[in-house]
Amino acid sequence: MHVHLVGVAGTGMGALAGLFKASGHDVSGSDVAFYPPMGPALERWGIRLMEGFDPAHLEPRPDLVVIGNVCRPSNPEARAALDGGIPTKSMPHALAELLLVFRSPLVVGGTHGKTTTSALAAWLLHEAGRDPGFLIGGLPKNFDTSFRVPGDVARGGRLPLVTGEGLARRKTPFVVEGDEYDTAFFEKTPKFWHYRPEVAILTSIEHDHIDIYPDEASYLAAFRGFVERVPEGGLIVAAAADEHVVDVVSASARAEVAWFALEGDDTHGKPPHWLAAPAEVDEAGQSFDLYAGGVYAGRAAVTIPGRHNIRNALAAAAAVAQGFGVPLSTVISALATFQGVRRRQDLLYEVRGVRVYDDFAHHPTAVDETLRALRARHTQGALFAVFEPRSATACRALHQAQYATSFDAADVIVLAPLGRPEIPEAERLDLCALAKALEARGKRALLPSSVDEIVTLLARDAAAGDTIALLSNGAFGGIYEKLRGALAR
Repeated sequence: MHVHLVGVAGTGMGALAGLFKASGHDVSGSDVAFYPPMGPALERWGIRLMEGFDPAHLEPRPDLVVIGNVCRPSNPEARAALDGGIPTKSMPHALAELLLVFRSPLVVGGTHGKTTTSALAAWLLHEAGRDPGFLIGGLPKNFDTSFRVPGDVARGGRLPLVTGEGLARRKTPFVVEGDEYDTAFFEKTPKFWHYRPEVAILTSIEHDHIDIYPDEASYLAAFRGFVERVPEGGLIVAAAADEHVVDVVSASARAEVAWFALEGDDTHGKPPHWLAAPAEVDEAGQSFDLYAGGVYAGRAAVTIPGRHNIRNALAAAAAVAQGFGVPLSTVISALATFQGVRRRQDLLYEVRGVRVYDDFAHHPTAVDETLRALRARHTQGALFAVFEPRSATACRALHQAQYATSFDAADVIVLAPLGRPEIPEAERLDLCALAKALEARGKRALLPSSVDEIVTLLARDAAAGDTIALLSNGAFGGIYEKLRGALAR
């Protein structure tokens, strides 16, 4: 087919374009701009790119138009496709109906840990020789791209539909990071409702995406719908330490449930089938003892820091072992070679003895876990947390009180200007109040007015042996290379 994607430069849409191209289709796409890294990547993958949104981009007439959720109802190109009778789909429907069919989807959902857990599951299945396909909202360091066609496509074939017992073990796995964000302007449903999971992982549930889910009840309803869509013959791997997860899964699951936890967790009355007992931590990584059904399976090690990453590794291990029959010996061996995901505690560089990490963390829980992980890895020197509130949730006052305790592992907190100044003042995260709350907890909190000012003060104050964590879900005004140059000078 000729597939055209409107809003192609987003992370998910760009990866979907790559998947279609790798599957043998002719692919084009439009967007307002094609900034790095997605723009150059799309060109490298052979996607024909068109700048702006214009009905003329639909000539010659595509066989299918995929409309991204960045598009508003007034988008002229999306409107022309819909009004002109061209077959159109949202991104989740296109993925599910054209790429997940005849395969066994492993869908990872949850407020936190989706990207790393998805990447872990894909790597474990790859190392087990299962040739998985995947679509992940970040770049796993063990692969060249955030997507991959499944082995049956790569070999030029296509597996027949399989039904009955052993479904997941007899089809090619396809790992999908299941985002709860909405599908498209013409279908306001959560994306992960449409991915047809046969095996699902649920890592956590904590109110987020306030622009889509105005209250906690609406957010929980999205996850109930996800859990309900896992069929009776499927498997749900669920976090027993998360009270919301336990409530949602217990009330909604039709499939078999495998609970996972760390030793010492409050599991809310759910005995975990999969258990990890954290063991040793050093700058090279961490290890844990793995138990399945109360039986010791061996000591596993991962290079990525933080107790939350032991949870992520445990969830992925449980899903591929119990859901796809991967031997635990293979799982343990593959965990040790997992390199992590870019923008997830990603060591960018070390200049004059100062380590600089990049992390996507913006929700207060993610900020807290990331900083604790970096403090556990680097026990000496000061830890600078440089936080850019940029998402719709982070820029609002929803988590004002929680942010005050999220930076406890850091010594110095640098609060960048809000990324969404258009939010009404009454609803906005109060950075001045947050700085005062942090200082009341014995922290040094700074409120620079620009990225350049942040770079100047970090270059002045950071010394050899210190660690800087840049926390943002965006480009952060190009701070990464600016800081590298300033530290070198």
